[in-house]
Amino acid sequence: MSPKKKYVLVGAGGRAEFFYSAICTSYRETSELLAFCDINETRMHYANKLLVEKYEYPAVRTYRTEEFDRMIELEKPDAVIVTSVDRTHHTYIIRAMELGCDVITEKPMTVDEDKCQAILDAVERTGRNVRVTFNYRYAPHHTKARELIEDGVIGRVHSVHFEWLLNTQHGADYFRRWHRDKRNSGGLLVHKSTHHFDLVNFWIGSEPETVFAFGDLLYYGRENAEERGVTRFYDRATGNANAKDDPFALHLDENEHLKAMYLDAEHEDGYRRDQSVFGDGINIEDTMGVLVQYKNKAILTYSLNAYLPWEGYRIAFNGSKGRIEMTIVEKSYVNSGGDKALEGALQNKSIKVFPMFDAPYEVDVVEGEGGHGGGDPILLNDIFGVPTEDRFNRAANHVDGARSILTGIAANKSIRTGQAVRIDDLVRFTQKCSREQYI
Repeated sequence: MSPKKKYVLVGAGGRAEFFYSAICTSYRETSELLAFCDINETRMHYANKLLVEKYEYPAVRTYRTEEFDRMIELEKPDAVIVTSVDRTHHTYIIRAMELGCDVITEKPMTVDEDKCQAILDAVERTGRNVRVTFNYRYAPHHTKARELIEDGVIGRVHSVHFEWLLNTQHGADYFRRWHRDKRNSGGLLVHKSTHHFDLVNFWIGSEPETVFAFGDLLYYGRENAEERGVTRFYDRATGNANAKDDPFALHLDENEHLKAMYLDAEHEDGYRRDQSVFGDGINIEDTMGVLVQYKNKAILTYSLNAYLPWEGYRIAFNGSKGRIEMTIVEKSYVNSGGDKALEGALQNKSIKVFPMFDAPYEVDVVEGEGGHGGGDPILLNDIFGVPTEDRFNRAANHVDGARSILTGIAANKSIRTGQAVRIDDLVRFTQKCSREQYI
């Protein structure tokens, strides 16, 4: 039997449990968790409590973020799992590689072109591997779309229309959290849309070349609420009478998990998880439209709205031999607020092929168990288990991570400047992408 791979995890917040729960349950035979690293001791202690009581796994050592180098020296991990605030991803990705470790990072890989370039340069300098965890690639319905296109069912794809809807539960959650400051998250065009832009790259087998975008804050934020006649405001929901009947409020003291992870920990770092979505200080967009041309001349029209009545997306692929239409309705979800299997879980789906000269037909897809339409367990096995041969090369490396965020980064720049932005003007790709280099 091969020796277990050893992992440490930096950033013990809401997304971390997705990774450490897998190590502690399904992948105990192949993987070992050694330590947590975070700026907040209370949050790390709570993560250890979950390890012991929920997953029956021994508590691991904890290190503060300023002890990152010391942690690597003492624990000697094979890889570092990065689930910290997005703007800090590059710090830990780069330093981990410099200290001889491979990296598994939550999306987005980073938030702007300078940090992206620094990661690309570090990969070339160190020869280490970076894996970006794009779980949407592994959802069976997304894989089926790739299969239909790759098999030439609609010929060469000339254009894609992609409309993503976030509802007033999930969409609002980005405006309660640290994501509401674009310096932290890159805005939704980076933090959220990295999934979507990666899917388009994955589906059509090409790279973004030129991007033009519009975007604005039109629903959330205090000024928009005032224009709609709202008169009762608050800075945070928990314990505030003005938030009692607000459907957008998140009450941390009413959820045991959120209370332990955030409310009980905020005395250390001041982070408030329950900010008002109609407060001041929000500088990300909630309404966005993006136009992208790819190197194979395909065109993408993309929209993202974060305050709609239902959650999901509509996609149309237009090709030289026909059209594919896909409509997906997802269940609503609040990060760390409930059953993680609900994240990206499907309510219903439809994939329909319209051949140019034949009758249209529905495509059946068998979904698996678990989050993101059954994609999460497949991804986790790919990372921590024994990967199976994958015709579609769904595992994503640093180049895939860069290509996905650069569409959003270029869109942000286009919104700021009113100009079209060329991807090649943002970063230099000096490292060839080798699909043999995954962890």
